[in-house]
Amino acid sequence: MAAKLKKGDRVIVLAGKDKGKSGEIVQVMPAEERAIVRGVNLVKRHQRQTQLQEAGIVTKEAPIHLSNLALADPKDNKPTRVGFTVKEGNKVRVAKRSGDVIDG
Repeated sequence: MAAKLKKGDRVIVLAGKDKGKSGEIVQVMPAEERAIVRGVNLVKRHQRQTQLQEAGIVTKEAPIHLSNLALADPKDNKPTRVGFTVKEGNKVRVAKRSGDVIDG
């Protein structure tokens, strides 16, 4: 099945502690159905000192389930679902809210 959300997409969080926040997808993990979004779902981790890093408490993004994310519509930045159509022989993603082509 084709990916509805991809790396670099601007998304909005629909549920959870960060509901309403938006950010860019940094990494998608299709096997776990999760994604890491910049600036969303921040957690603190205790980091042990190594030769490369100092010890301390590090804040980083944790994965969030794909069902809690929605693509931001290119026209009005509101959450939209994603559909697929064929344009000039290529399968492209389309925003259901406005009908705009997302990529391609």
